[in-house]
Amino acid sequence: MTRKRYFLTGDKLAAGALALALAAAPAARAGCSREILVPVSSSGANVVINQDTVNGVYPDLLRSLGAKYGCQFVFPVVPRARQVAMFEAGKADLLIPATRTPTRDQIALHVPMIGSRAMLISVAGSRPAISNAHELLERRDLRVAVVRGFDYGEPYMALVKELEHQGRLFIEVDVTAVARLLQAGSADLTIMGPSILAGAIKRDKRVVGLIDKLRLEPIPELPWNYSGAYISKLALKAEDQEFLRELLEKAARTGVVYEGYQRYYPPAILNDSVRPR
Repeated sequence: MTRKRYFLTGDKLAAGALALALAAAPAARAGCSREILVPVSSSGANVVINQDTVNGVYPDLLRSLGAKYGCQFVFPVVPRARQVAMFEAGKADLLIPATRTPTRDQIALHVPMIGSRAMLISVAGSRPAISNAHELLERRDLRVAVVRGFDYGEPYMALVKELEHQGRLFIEVDVTAVARLLQAGSADLTIMGPSILAGAIKRDKRVVGLIDKLRLEPIPELPWNYSGAYISKLALKAEDQEFLRELLEKAARTGVVYEGYQRYYPPAILNDSVRPR
């Protein structure tokens, strides 16, 4: 089976899945009181940026829901760290995709859309397996690359902080830069969701073929979590918060997000790293 059968065009969610999401949305009402600002950065199939065009699982879903229920979503393209900073400062309305964290829960409502977990990802080779964070920290010969602004919870942040203290950490602006470090052998592994890395590899000819060489290792410090959307309590009126929450929750229950993942990624990437809500 070729990769072509697994990877479809970024702006093509299945019509049937979208229809389910729309049918499950709240009853028609006035919609959102203003434009909804959703800064985005490239994130696998979640958000696909091609010059000035923004597509992917989440932008496509938001546009479809918005067109039917009276919400206009705008998607300025920014680096991931700025995307998070804007949201935390109350200058953005939605943060997507976003893993649930205690810090974000203080300022926003989380709508889980999909189950996911970060993993240790490297180019396959003969090194012994790593089974936990302690073993990774003990392997001081291994260089680790991460993306600035990614947050998979407190254990992840503590691990990244210690790796930086040890002088073994590359902090990059985007996933593509991490993929290139792995390809060049400048970094030995990364920590993120496998689907996010696979999406970046798909779009960069300089790392073509890398996806078939990836080694995925789960560790207990990076457990299953829910990824989806955060709705700002700082930037939005209460009625807009509630409308968006209901819209997204009912869409999530249809499974449209997971179906979108299945159309972008081979099973080897989804197995053990992504599952329906």
